[in-house]
Order: sequence, then structure tokens, then C-alpha cells
Amino acid sequence: MKIAFTAPMKPLDHPVPSGDRTMGRLIVKALESNGHDVRIASTFRSWRKEAVEAVQRDARREALAEADRIALDWETSGYRPDLFLTYHLYHKAPDWIGPVLSDRFGLPYTVVEASRAPKRQTGDWAFGFAAADHALKRADAVAAIHNADVACLRPVVDPERLQVLLPFLDAAPFQAVADSARLPASVPLKLIAVGMMREGDKQRSFEVLAEALEKLPRLPWQLTLIGDGPARDRILALFPPDKTTWLGALPPTRLPDQYAAHDLLVWPAIREAFGLALLEAQASGTGVIAGDTFGVPDIVRDGETGFLSPEGDAGAFAANLKRVIEDPGLADRLGHAAQVHIAENHTLTAGAARLEELMRRAIENHRQRALNS
Repeated sequence: MKIAFTAPMKPLDHPVPSGDRTMGRLIVKALESNGHDVRIASTFRSWRKEAVEAVQRDARREALAEADRIALDWETSGYRPDLFLTYHLYHKAPDWIGPVLSDRFGLPYTVVEASRAPKRQTGDWAFGFAAADHALKRADAVAAIHNADVACLRPVVDPERLQVLLPFLDAAPFQAVADSARLPASVPLKLIAVGMMREGDKQRSFEVLAEALEKLPRLPWQLTLIGDGPARDRILALFPPDKTTWLGALPPTRLPDQYAAHDLLVWPAIREAFGLALLEAQASGTGVIAGDTFGVPDIVRDGETGFLSPEGDAGAFAANLKRVIEDPGLADRLGHAAQVHIAENHTLTAGAARLEELMRRAIENHRQRALNS
């Protein structure tokens, strides 16, 4: 199948790494692993930081011009995809391109990772919210990336078009290291946190982690921090230097070894959609202590592959940490269960199968819509 792909939130060639960019690339890789011919239709980024209608209208004008350019290119070259797939849209990053091209060429239109915040229906983001809703109503199939988004999508996406497509990863590099290099938990327990060091929710996650660790000063633990960014100095100052090692931002190829060399991933996950690091750590045979946020409970089995605490609750987070630090063997049990859990539910193969079901649904719904029009 020929698939036209776009990612209005963050194009796949964006220079700044993030979980969003990685997930977009994984979707393309999963589709290609099933033999599909995926073409990046556009790298146009509709995301805007400013909650100003004039700015959003300018983005719409640029997007429609881009859609015209793509249409001319397709018509000139004779290219015609079988389906248009958009990854990640919401009120700050609507998709104006996919619906226009899908209508113009009579294509099934599919959205993966749709999120919707009803409170943005009015106010400064109302224009972008309405545009995102228009795309969702036009879509032949819509996938939420976790169950927490489903309730907000139901008012505009009927059940026949809506499904949950749980996140996945290319687990092979992480599983290989876990199988060959993983050692039993040790004392002091080796903790790892992986995240971008920027203001906002990421910094808040580090702050909650630091607050939790402050409650455990006499227990044996060592922490490794991986990440970098504009808030680096403020974040590093939160942690005791004698118990903390900072490695900076590492390339993805070095992460499997780091996860496998540690006993627990610790991440409060403030406002986190799901947290790619939580998948990576578990694939490496590393259990997690995390915040019970949005899609986190969809990928971490509380009490089996890790322990979850209420979002932002440093005391509850510390209690979960204390439980494992005082019983290092528990870290091994969590890690083993985590590796099995990822192998059974969140591999590239599992993701490819879920994408196939989504596209099958989109094609059938598109066919029915055409018959009824």
C-alpha cells in the first residue's frame, strides 16, 4: 500500500530530538516493516506556540499553500497514495493538509495520536481547536495513543472510527543488552532518570524526583541523570553531587547499555503522554517507579513491572522507591516482568499489527462513506 505521511506537531526531520519525533519515526518503520511504501508528503510544521488567532490563521494559509504544492506534484508525477496518515494533531498543531488532499484525491484519511482538550474550545486557542476538530470529524479512522484520551475524543469521533493504538518501540537493541549484560540488583541501588532538561513539565518532573529522594537520605541509592537542555544547571542543583552522576544527552545507541546497567528507572512523568523512556527501560529489563499520568498506566503494570504514584505526589513516589531500595530483589522481579511485558505487547511487530487494523478500519469506513454519499 502507498501511504502519504505527515506529522504537523513535529516533522520527522526536526533537529531537536524528542519522544514525539521518535514515535513518528517508529510508525513509519512499522509500516515499512509490513511492506508498505511510505512517502513523507510534507514536513510542514503547523505547531505554533502563540495563542493568537492571527498567528494560527497564518499557519492555516501556509498549510493550504503547501497542500496545493503537494497536489500539483502528485498530479504532475502521477503519484497517488492509497491512504493519507497524519501523526499527532491537536489545537496547537492542527492538520489542514491531510483533509484537503484526502478530499481532493478521494483517499481514506487516518489520524494516529489525536488528543483533544475541550477547555480550548473557547478562548485564545479556539481557532486551532476548531481546525483540529474538523480534521477529526473528517477522518475515516482515529487512534488515541492511550486510553485517557478516548473520553475527550468521543464527542467528535464515533466508536466505528475510534480505537486505542498503544505506543511501541523497536525493542530489539534493548532486549539484546538485557539478555547479555544485565546483572542482579546491587547495593546501593542504581537509579536512572532520562529526560530533556527544559522548563515546564520536564523540569517539574525532576523537581518531584529530587523532592522524593530528599525523603530517603539514609537509604543506599545512586542516581544517574541523562539529558540536557536550557534548564540543566537548575535541575542538576536539585540533586546531591555525591550521589548523582550526570552523563549529558546521549545518542539513542548508547541508551540500551545505560538502562541495563541500572536497577530502576525513576520518572515522575508530570503531564507525560506516556513516556518513551518507560518503554525503553522496561524492554531493557529495568523496572520503573513513575507517576500515574495519562498513558503511563497503559504501558506500566502497577505492582508488576513497576510502581505508580499519583502525579506530582513526592511522598507517594518516595514510598514506592523506599519499598524497592529496601528489597533489591524486588527490582530484579520488576525488571524481569517488564521485559516480558514489552516483548508481548509493545514491540515493533505489535505496533505494526495495530497499525494494520487501524488502516483496515479507515479503508472500510471510507468505502462506506462513499457508498452513502
